[in-house]
Amino acid sequence: MVYAFLGEYITMQLGNQQMQYDRAKTIFSPEGRLFQVEYAREAVKKGSTAIGITFADGVLLAATRETLELQSRNPDKVFVVDDHAGVAVSGLVADGRVLVNDAREEAQRSMMAYDEPIQTGALAKFLADRKQMYTQYGGVRPFGLAMLVGGMNDDAELYQTDPSGILKEWKAVAIGRGADAANELFEDEYEDDMEEDAAIELALTALNRAEDDISLENVELSTIDDDGFHRVMPDQLEERGFSL
Repeated sequence: MVYAFLGEYITMQLGNQQMQYDRAKTIFSPEGRLFQVEYAREAVKKGSTAIGITFADGVLLAATRETLELQSRNPDKVFVVDDHAGVAVSGLVADGRVLVNDAREEAQRSMMAYDEPIQTGALAKFLADRKQMYTQYGGVRPFGLAMLVGGMNDDAELYQTDPSGILKEWKAVAIGRGADAANELFEDEYEDDMEEDAAIELALTALNRAEDDISLENVELSTIDDDGFHRVMPDQLEERGFSL
């Protein structure tokens, strides 16, 4: 009985110790952890799956979404930033809209300053820096989402950012609750310089593996190539012979 009491006491003390450090994101725990940033990553893990794939002539962004009978089909998880760039988000989508607006303004500033479209890497770094800034100062919380930034300048590029501000470049990657299943598929099936139709087929297969009971109506998909940003609607996917 004494050992049981000691065990409960130690557990309670450890819990209290963690609470001392998870109330402010600017304070490291003795283990070197920022709990508020870790909690923001958990929000991403609960978000719907979003994926990005580079192919021979561009980059594809896709995500799953709820489809309600009375809801208009507005962009929900995949957003256009500029004619040559877009983002897909997973986590707290409302946070994503704030960052998307910031990204659009940054793209416009770059065009005004340099008279050319913003580089995809520069756009991704801007978003990553914005996220990282919100992990350093009191009075604000981390952004509770991950983002995939895809664009076409000289070549197709795809970047991932998480709530901590980490920035990584990928050929194909998934975020959200189904990321593990989708990324395993990419490791086995992705090929360099695949055609657009092959990339779409791979994207739909990945989303179908990552999520339960979805149809084309639950898919939000866009491609970016030399001709710009293209939103591909479910009926267009059906016309091109794709299915789930």
